[in-house]
Amino acid sequence: MSGTMVKKAPWFSGLQRSEWRSLLAANLGWLFDGFETYALILTAGTVLHQLDPGASAGRTSFLVGATIAVTLLGWGIGGILGGVFADYFGRRRALLASMVMYAMFTGLTAASWSWASFVVLRFVTGFALGSEWGTGTSLIAEMWPSHARAKAAGLMQCGLGLGFFIASACWYVIAPLGPGAWRYMFLLGVLPALFALWLRRQVPESPSWAGAQRHRAELRERDPAELDARERSYTGFTLRVILADPRLRRLTILGSLMSLVTTLAWWGISTWVPAYIATLAAKHGENAAAWASRAGMIYNGGAIAGYIAFGFLADRIGRKPTVMLFFGASLILTPVLFLWTHDLTLAAVVLVVNGFFTLGQYTWMPVWLPEFYPTHLRATGTAFVFNAARFVAFLGPLLSGAIISRLGGYGVAATTVGLIYILGLVVAPMCPETRGERLPES
Repeated sequence: MSGTMVKKAPWFSGLQRSEWRSLLAANLGWLFDGFETYALILTAGTVLHQLDPGASAGRTSFLVGATIAVTLLGWGIGGILGGVFADYFGRRRALLASMVMYAMFTGLTAASWSWASFVVLRFVTGFALGSEWGTGTSLIAEMWPSHARAKAAGLMQCGLGLGFFIASACWYVIAPLGPGAWRYMFLLGVLPALFALWLRRQVPESPSWAGAQRHRAELRERDPAELDARERSYTGFTLRVILADPRLRRLTILGSLMSLVTTLAWWGISTWVPAYIATLAAKHGENAAAWASRAGMIYNGGAIAGYIAFGFLADRIGRKPTVMLFFGASLILTPVLFLWTHDLTLAAVVLVVNGFFTLGQYTWMPVWLPEFYPTHLRATGTAFVFNAARFVAFLGPLLSGAIISRLGGYGVAATTVGLIYILGLVVAPMCPETRGERLPES
């Protein structure tokens, strides 16, 4: 043998410009979603103090939880409908509609004049936000080759953390501008509309979806009595087909349970991180508002690393063990942060590690879920699993808010809600390992 060593090509070699553009579009969409969502988390207390100045501290905590819950409810409904839309009308068109709609309603949120108007606009904004993720996830899964698909999913998902980080940085600058500063934050949410023209012109449609759509059109022209079960799955209503097929139904139930774990824990725990750190800072005589913004940036710095690392780990050791690692670490790190960390410097360190696992675990969904469903049902299936959990997860902020209101502290509330990670550790082993496999086409 020759002594010359063959150098292994990097994972990104051979990728086309169209694949990178699809990733950029999905990442930007999720970044804008992240900015808008974290803007709500950072400003909700300020908004409600201004719109309902007579509310007690306990009532304000409850109203913050209720506002987040309503946003989640709208997100869940819009997300499921958006997934169905993307399977029938295309990934690119659904992304475009989502960006324009949530940019418009986020901007309108800045004009809220009462808590009721704010909540209504949050519901509609959540509805528009919901359809972006399932569409972007399907586009990435179908455009990228199998050896790089999980890594691309992690890079897409990190857009959420980037959006959170940018929102925290913006609030750090905008918060001192006065009582109406929160309105400027929501006005910034109009910016995604500027990317709509680029998306329409530069981002290609998924060839896999286009092929499935042509096949669907051909089958609809035939006599339904002549179609076999596989062919009828193209002509039936996508969500009904998924729930009627025994294999897909089982995968959907398992995926939805794990989605519930990630979603409920995030909204019921992570949303309180800025408020908890602000309280800790106030006890040490530090600027609470400044520390709340810093906490968001530190926390989401860890999250960005977690989002990306998950995709690489999933390709290295498999989807299943990576999910279980992140669930187990999150179960342990929740009480570490909220119950046992009382020093601000130590809290900053714990925030990085906590964010890596508790937020980074979200990448399991864009990595694993597209590998459960065939092309003509993929956006519906992934969107349903991702968003249906919100119909239960919206109770997380309400539960946490109620516990905080009654007990006056974040530790017990966060640790109680964090027990949901145990469910994830039970369910994940029941799902199939799909590392290295091609996407199912039919």
